[in-house]
Amino acid sequence: MLSKIVRTVANQLILFILIFGLYVIAHGHITPGGGFQGGAIIVSGVIMLLVAFSSKELKKSLRERVLSIMESTGALIFAALAFAGIGTVFFYNFLVGTPIFGRIPVPGPGPGDIWTGGVIPLMNFAVGLKVIAGLSAVVLAIALFSSGEEVEE
Repeated sequence: MLSKIVRTVANQLILFILIFGLYVIAHGHITPGGGFQGGAIIVSGVIMLLVAFSSKELKKSLRERVLSIMESTGALIFAALAFAGIGTVFFYNFLVGTPIFGRIPVPGPGPGDIWTGGVIPLMNFAVGLKVIAGLSAVVLAIALFSSGEEVEE
């Protein structure tokens, strides 16, 4: 475990890292980024907490069962969105042009409205959830095995 200053700074920075990761996930269809990139940013915050605190303390808040449920939920949401438009075509963007997501975007360059993405922002969130849970589990397992602890089943 590192000094109190490092732990305090890590506690203050984690909120900004989470917000930035969610921003990258949410705007992935109109800017470079998306679910994988935003999920990796959020996991970098988990790694920061792992370095600032110990793997024993982080293990108390990140349970393997919870991470497994998060990862499975992300995969189910992604698959459900892919199959939801199957009446037309697999991965059909069935939400664009609906009252939920506003107007159909005009072709060509535009300002990039977040509500014109249809199912793509939702798929980015599903991928982000899966990446966050999967990479966090991998990082936590590596930290626990390197410290000589057993990972609970």
